[in-house]
Amino acid sequence: MPRIDTLDLPVVGLDALDGRAGSHHEVLDPLARDHPVVRIEGLGYLLLARRAVDAALRARDTSMPALALLELQGVTEGPVHHYLAGNLLSLSGEEHRAQRRRVSGALGPARAQALRPTMRRHLEDLLEAVTSPEVEFVSAVAKPYPARMIAEIVGAPVSDAGRLGEWAYWIQAALDPLQLAVHLDEIQTAAAGFDVYVREELFTIEPSAATGLLADLLPEVAAGDLDAADAASLISSVLVGGVDTTQAQLAHAVRLFATHPGQWELLVDDPAWIPAAVAEVLRFEPITPFTARLTTAELDLDGITVPQGTLLIACTATANRDPGTYDRPEVFDITADRGDAGHFTFGAGAHFCIGHALARAELEEALSALAHRFAHIELAGEPVFDTPSGVYGLLELPVRLHPRR
Repeated sequence: MPRIDTLDLPVVGLDALDGRAGSHHEVLDPLARDHPVVRIEGLGYLLLARRAVDAALRARDTSMPALALLELQGVTEGPVHHYLAGNLLSLSGEEHRAQRRRVSGALGPARAQALRPTMRRHLEDLLEAVTSPEVEFVSAVAKPYPARMIAEIVGAPVSDAGRLGEWAYWIQAALDPLQLAVHLDEIQTAAAGFDVYVREELFTIEPSAATGLLADLLPEVAAGDLDAADAASLISSVLVGGVDTTQAQLAHAVRLFATHPGQWELLVDDPAWIPAAVAEVLRFEPITPFTARLTTAELDLDGITVPQGTLLIACTATANRDPGTYDRPEVFDITADRGDAGHFTFGAGAHFCIGHALARAELEEALSALAHRFAHIELAGEPVFDTPSGVYGLLELPVRLHPRR
């Protein structure tokens, strides 16, 4: 088998990962038609083909390099280094599996179903507060909604949702090398603030009075079966994994339906389309278009030998639009038969998103609430996009909402 470092591959710059307003699709989708793998100048390899992405995400001889990338940028201590060192993304093997088991009950399908009435209540409250036809959707709904839900899931006061949302945004930015280079001070401050909050406000709750994830973790801490630092890391993992991601995906969903009015009319006329709509939003616009892996041993990547210590970046954005898998993958169509292939927006393998059922439920309930109230959604200005190298969200989404008669 050929070694990846001996292949004559196209070379792209880091700017290919910084495509605001979806320009990473414009650059990489055409490239993916002819090249399953390309070289990223001075960094590693970008995997574009579905099979290569699938192989990399499922490979056992890889690790999530978030902590290593942080240290390469000179951050070897401090609150954010401490956070990443204990984060689920940085763990592997049995330690990773054991810690995932501790939070699986609070994040699994049964819990997601049980929380649907709570989701509806928070959505009703947020949408009742929208009193003007024109609204900036991110700040009005997309940002506070998942922050409130993560408070419910963790067992924190819902009144703290605003703080939790801000901490989540800045802490997750530690996973984005472009954000980290510019906003290290804000990221360190957020990580330190959240650590104090967990220790002084959440861990002082009596175990018998705890709810949500805290009800599972605090008795273990009190019994000496779980270290308090590990419990804090699990809570921060859930916070970061469950706020900014859902916020970004919901904002993209509304943007897509605002620019595809015929698709929105389908939801308004028949809510049975909502699960398919969520699946298509997830496939079409993944909010983690780039997922990094570092090889921990020599790896066979779909017929290519990859040496140990190689940085691979799996492009879920191109894998989710693979023309060999989907009919007309470049078209956003909630009625399309996408088959059983699935998508990579929640990842694959050992680090498959543990909160996927909650994310789907939150998105389904949000689209249901919006379709029940609004016959049409249209853009009222230009969306402001965040960088796609971390969580690819929107900073602003001005929309005009037309109530149902």
